[in-house]
Amino acid sequence: MGTAGGERLRRWRMVLGGDGGADGTGLALSGRDAAMDAALAALYGGGGDGKGPGERSAGLGGSAPRVARWLGDIRAYFPTPVVQVMQRDAIARLGLSTLLLEPEMLEAVEPDVHLVGTLLSLNKAMPDTAKETARAVVRKVVEQLERRLAARTRATLSGALDRSARTSRPRHRDIDWDRTVRANLKNYLPEHRTVVPERLVGYGRAAQAVKKEVVLCVDQSGSMAASVVYASVFGAVLASMRSIATRLVVFDTAVVDLTDQLDDPVDVLFGTQLGGGTDINRALAYCQSRITRPADTVVVLISDLYEGGIRDEMLKRVAAMKAAGVEFVTLLALSDEGAPAYDREHAAALAALGAPAFACTPDLFPEVMAAALEKRPLPVP
Repeated sequence: MGTAGGERLRRWRMVLGGDGGADGTGLALSGRDAAMDAALAALYGGGGDGKGPGERSAGLGGSAPRVARWLGDIRAYFPTPVVQVMQRDAIARLGLSTLLLEPEMLEAVEPDVHLVGTLLSLNKAMPDTAKETARAVVRKVVEQLERRLAARTRATLSGALDRSARTSRPRHRDIDWDRTVRANLKNYLPEHRTVVPERLVGYGRAAQAVKKEVVLCVDQSGSMAASVVYASVFGAVLASMRSIATRLVVFDTAVVDLTDQLDDPVDVLFGTQLGGGTDINRALAYCQSRITRPADTVVVLISDLYEGGIRDEMLKRVAAMKAAGVEFVTLLALSDEGAPAYDREHAAALAALGAPAFACTPDLFPEVMAAALEKRPLPVP
């Protein structure tokens, strides 16, 4: 068999798994291939516990050292995105959540947003010996997200704030000459080699003051774990901008204001408690009570809209805030996975109020916020 045919057969053998019969391929694995096959079989096949290929059960057992060794193996054999998928599958298929409470397990895993969500859901049950390791894992993920998202978010929102503050009748010292020249190029007089500034462009005198207020109202029910992680990171980034006053509120059936912890998103995350019910109306009532400048305020509700509170009151609050001049944004999720299961009836009711509900990726979020700050149509995907 040629080289291409042999490689194709090898790949099929890795996909099919199997025991000594090699699922009819007739190809026996050895060396690194055999080790990779064993790691896959421990999670997806029956090879790790002596069962036949038709009996798909996993072979990691409940031993933390054994699982830690397996985690080390898959990191050696597979690229990071594949490792993260396999870790999530192991947690879901094998019920390994409780083992993540042990420090040796946490040191072996490849951290990602989903792992952070799992750790946060286990936070209250976590022994003291594991908490510092867990915080280190969470901090590593948060720092990765900040490096990915912070600079672009600040640049995008600073531009939006500058545009929203621009005025066509500035005082002399507030004139933005670069933009004024560009705006008046059509008035260039070649004979005088000059531009006639028919329209002046500048900024208000309060350019360095707080221009907008943003309230992030985040559902912390279990299904929203990834959204909570991203919202905490974005909340910290927004809070670092002097021209935006940022408030972060998380809720289930209770409401917790985490604004005073926004200087460290890790503290914010460990201040959440994933799981429980949902009372959106109560959360919006709290947010509404904290709004002092409605025309300069953006409220971002991040929730799957499964309301356990009073539905009609929730909708009335949204309508009242919009009538007062608040820009209201509803995100069904703030994650890379797209729209989760959500309450379509509530989403339609919010859309009818002028607050369309949609899922938003972290990369799109700065554009959504910029549009809301400028009071222009949202870039709904």
